Amino acid sequence: MDVRQLAGMIDHTLLKADAKRSDIRRICEEAREHGFASVCVNSCYASLVSQELSGSGVKTCCVVGFPLGAMSTRAKAFEAKCAVEDGADEVDMVIHVGALKEGNDAYVESDIRAVVEAAKPSIVKVIIETCLLTDEEKVRACVLSEKAGAAFVKTSTGFSTGGANARDVALMRQAVGNRLGVKASGGIHTPGEAKELIEAGASRIGASNGVALLG
Repeated sequence: MDVRQLAGMIDHTLLKADAKRSDIRRICEEAREHGFASVCVNSCYASLVSQELSGSGVKTCCVVGFPLGAMSTRAKAFEAKCAVEDGADEVDMVIHVGALKEGNDAYVESDIRAVVEAAKPSIVKVIIETCLLTDEEKVRACVLSEKAGAAFVKTSTGFSTGGANARDVALMRQAVGNRLGVKASGGIHTPGEAKELIEAGASRIGASNGVALLG
C-alpha cells in the first residue's frame, strides 16, 4: 500500500475540548494537502470544516453522542440531523454501552437506527467502545449496527480505557464480513500500527496524528 492509498483511509481527527477554530483550520489544511478521507470533529465545527474542505474531495465527519453515548436517543438523533444540515458527510455515533451490557439489544438497535435515519443521506459509523466490551458483546454490537443500517462499525472513542487493536478489528471484520466498513481508532501512533490494523480488516483509520501515520 502506497502513502496516497493509506492517506485515503485516514479520518484526520481533532476532538479535544480545548480545540480552537485555528486548530480546526490547520487540520483541514493538512487533510487537503495529504488527501485524507475526512476531517473528524465535534459537531459544532461541521459548518467550518465543510467550508474549509469545499471542493477538496475530503469529507466532513462529525461525532455524535460523544464520548459516552449515554444521552437520550432523541438528543443523538437531533445532533446528527444538525450536523448533516451543517455539512457533515459522515456521522460517528457512540452506542449506549450500558444498554448493550445489560442485554437490552432492542434499545441499542433503535438508538442506532434513529441516528441512521436522522443522518440520511450521510452515512453513520457506530463506535462500540471495544475496551469496555467482552468479545460476545463486541460481536453483538456489530450485528445490531448492521441491522440498524449503519455503514461502519468503529472500535473506540479514544477517550475511554483503551483504543484499537488488531484482534478486535479482526473480530469485528469477521462479524460484519464485507457488508460494512470497519474503522480502527484510538491509540494509533505509527505507520506500522496503522498497517497492522488494515491487514486485520480495517477499512478506515481514525487518528489525531494522521500526518505522522504516513511515515
